[in-house]
Amino acid sequence: METKKVLLSLFMVVIALLTVACTKPAEKLAAVADFKWQVDQFADLRILRYQVPGFDELTAKQKELIYYLSEAALWGRDIVTDQNYKHNLTIRKTLDAIVEGYKGDRTTSEWNDFIVYTKRVWFSNGIHHHYSTDKFNPGFSAGYFKSLIEGSEGVEFPLTEGQSVSDLAAFLEPIMFDPTVDAKKVSQDSSGDLVADSAVNFYEDVTQSEVEAYYKSIADEDDPTPVSYGLNSRVVKQDGKVTEEVYSLDGLYGPAIEKIVYWLEKAAGAAENDLQREVIEKLIEYYKTGDLEKFDEYNILWVKDTDSRIDFVNGFIEVYNDPMGMKASWESIVNFKDLEATKRVSVISDNAKWFEENSPTDPRFKRDEVTGVTAKVITTAMLGGDCYPSTPIGINLPNANWIRRTHGSKSVTLENITYGYNQSSLDSPFGKEFTFNKEILERVKKYGALAGNIHTDLHEVLGHGSGKLLPGVSSEALKNYHSPVEEARADLFALYFIIDDKMVELGVLPNPDAAKAEYDVAVRNGLMTQLTRIELGKTIDQAHMRSRALVSLWVFEHGKADNVISRETKDGKTYFVINDYQKLRGLYGELLKDVQRITSEGDYDAAKALVETYGVQIDKDLHMEVLARYAKLNLAPYGGFMNPLYTPVLEDGRIIDVKIAYPVDYVKQMLRYGKDYSINLDP
Repeated sequence: METKKVLLSLFMVVIALLTVACTKPAEKLAAVADFKWQVDQFADLRILRYQVPGFDELTAKQKELIYYLSEAALWGRDIVTDQNYKHNLTIRKTLDAIVEGYKGDRTTSEWNDFIVYTKRVWFSNGIHHHYSTDKFNPGFSAGYFKSLIEGSEGVEFPLTEGQSVSDLAAFLEPIMFDPTVDAKKVSQDSSGDLVADSAVNFYEDVTQSEVEAYYKSIADEDDPTPVSYGLNSRVVKQDGKVTEEVYSLDGLYGPAIEKIVYWLEKAAGAAENDLQREVIEKLIEYYKTGDLEKFDEYNILWVKDTDSRIDFVNGFIEVYNDPMGMKASWESIVNFKDLEATKRVSVISDNAKWFEENSPTDPRFKRDEVTGVTAKVITTAMLGGDCYPSTPIGINLPNANWIRRTHGSKSVTLENITYGYNQSSLDSPFGKEFTFNKEILERVKKYGALAGNIHTDLHEVLGHGSGKLLPGVSSEALKNYHSPVEEARADLFALYFIIDDKMVELGVLPNPDAAKAEYDVAVRNGLMTQLTRIELGKTIDQAHMRSRALVSLWVFEHGKADNVISRETKDGKTYFVINDYQKLRGLYGELLKDVQRITSEGDYDAAKALVETYGVQIDKDLHMEVLARYAKLNLAPYGGFMNPLYTPVLEDGRIIDVKIAYPVDYVKQMLRYGKDYSINLDP
């Protein structure tokens, strides 16, 4: 399966930190006077808010639809939390109860450490870091944790039958405090057993070889329209036989799916048109049955719906959290089209054929026909599941290759999310610290936001949709290296074309300097600044980070003879400086050609060699320097967003309007979600 979602990467964080200008019309995004963008910061995280400009201009019926879809989005929170790790819900509910019910001293350093840990668990939907997938160190003792449980009153803990609160503390102690127990949510170490070494809750009592054998036995390799095998299930062993527990109304996660279906049925009644209603009803049918053929039918209908103003993603979509690259985490995004900004991205999608024909890749691997690339810029209205609080900045769906090839795809850029990042970081010292000279800094300040959005447009609209697999090549052929290779392929496509004269000719970029700003940020991030997100002594694990590292290190190494990128030292600090932008573009093209070949041919050995050579290892001395410089800035390298609050206005039992508010208390929002959108997930 192709992975299409661009996660909130350091790439975008850096753009936000370096940018002092925004391409979004200020009057549209000044809906709230004195809007406070950042509301909290802890550990390596900062909590932001996003505005929903244009919401008040929607019709009452459109607002009603957004309200229903938003409720459906919020009911998936427990699903993704449980998917991330089998004990996550017990832990989160315990933490919630302590925050609400603890009667002891809340002014101590231990209490502060507990609150930070709790916020991290809320942010990551579990006890493993949302990006590195390493288990958190609580920062307080197991004894103190037990005293918190025993010192809480008037709240309910997630106790099993006959279990006391002391028993609960004893049960959770090794899970939370022993660093060797389920230490890694997603293992990418191909020298071990990817399934057995991963704590993610997609598998139970099975090995990697058993999983591979199981899907080999049920998959039809000759089917030109295959379902996404294993997308919505957990693989378990029952009576010694490997089988699947399917997510459906009557199966695994049934109680939560029942709530999602309830609100989707409401949404179907408020649909803007017949096709949109049919889309929602087909999704409901899929949820009720768990039938992946129904999911394909839904995706085909969803791709066809290009006229509706309101749109959404809802379901088991992306496979980043599965070490095998098959099983999807639950996610949702509710949105509506930004009509003005969509004109920009439409220019790119309308010229998709030109970009495909002029790609430096081998003609054997190019698409014969560019079909149905529908692109738009959206305003995010609600985030849910794996998209909350950490959210994508761009999406290209559906993931099934045959649907994309035959029916097309939708590509979107979440512009109010990137705007929120920009606005929250206007006064950041980050740019000055990691930029070699004033000329580069000013260029990135001037063009960074625009260039970053265009990069995302190219990555999503064209990059993921470019090229083709050769007959007989499975989209799972690259196994655990698929995601970093696929992200590298899309990024390389964007980097190769963003500096092309065509971008200025089309009016997408004002001049070549804007593209240079994107190159400056991409090289610096891939070679240096994304290391702020990694603990000293560790390697790069996350797919997007591996992608950026391998692209930047490859062009740096292969451009040494011509001094394309130089490593400079000034005042004892390291910088990477581009000396020849056109030669760098040529290197991006060479690597794109090779990565497309690897993808099209399903060359696992070449994918492994590329990722392991350029995308995993870290220069320890450089890493130490970057961490030390970054620590002095008192910044957080990761960010996520609180959701707005929608309140329906009723008249005679009917919704006649929906009011929007922007909460500022992260703790209160998380506790409210824990109360209002949480149920027993046992079927």
